[in-house]
Amino acid sequence: MPEGHTLHRLAHDLTDAFAGRPVRVGSPQGRFDAEARQLDGQVLDGAQAWGKQLFLEFPGERYIHIHLGLIGKLQLTPYDDQPPPPIGQVRLRLVGESTVADLRGATACDLWTREQVDAGIAKLGPDPLRPPDAGGDPLKAWARIGRSQRSIASLLMDQTVLAGVGNVYRAELLFRHRVDPYRRGDALTRKQWLAMWDDLVALMHDGVAKNRIDTVRVEHTPEAMDRDPRVDDHGGEVYVYRRTGQPCHVCGAVVRTAELEGRNLFWCPRCQRASRSRATK
Repeated sequence: MPEGHTLHRLAHDLTDAFAGRPVRVGSPQGRFDAEARQLDGQVLDGAQAWGKQLFLEFPGERYIHIHLGLIGKLQLTPYDDQPPPPIGQVRLRLVGESTVADLRGATACDLWTREQVDAGIAKLGPDPLRPPDAGGDPLKAWARIGRSQRSIASLLMDQTVLAGVGNVYRAELLFRHRVDPYRRGDALTRKQWLAMWDDLVALMHDGVAKNRIDTVRVEHTPEAMDRDPRVDDHGGEVYVYRRTGQPCHVCGAVVRTAELEGRNLFWCPRCQRASRSRATK
């Protein structure tokens, strides 16, 4: 599933390509056809993301709400004279002066009112990629984490606690701060959480800029360690994510994995030693 940096990057790209100009809106697949007809030819005001939710704003406080889910993709393609024909099951197509955007496989693609957008956002936790005064307040997340008996690994993936973090950022953030993934939220200190938040903000902004997730520090890059670069369809250099059975870049211990709430955990048992206040697995 795409993580929050992907949605923010898409919001930036959509705004750059389409905002401020009339946009042709269609649904070649047909599932969004009635809604597309209401928006076709209107000016796109802009796009923004909150966590893993994407919102495209049109006049009259109408918003296309998109959640990509596990397999969804929103692909932007530049063109010269004529937009290329849609390929596959395109649920939403935006056509601008020189760019076409095709949405396939999304979990959700709906036409929302301002009230629906506000209600949807109200259910989400703070987003590390948003400014502190516009949805990026770490203390709002801490209010729940600091008194929870759930594991920090579970809390980080709960979009009502923290919006935009997926499995990669979860695994890497916990490793970078030497936190046992099973440690209870109420076993963290406020200082620890704020340090983790600041690190997450920097990592995710870097993800937006690079359009990939890199989490290793300079001293652990392939060049510094004289090792082969990581080969994985997610790209990027990481410490533990999808490195089960491989040696830790820091201590050499074998990276472990286990399932928690239907998703795989990845951690180093030596760098992230178990604390006394573990949540129940």
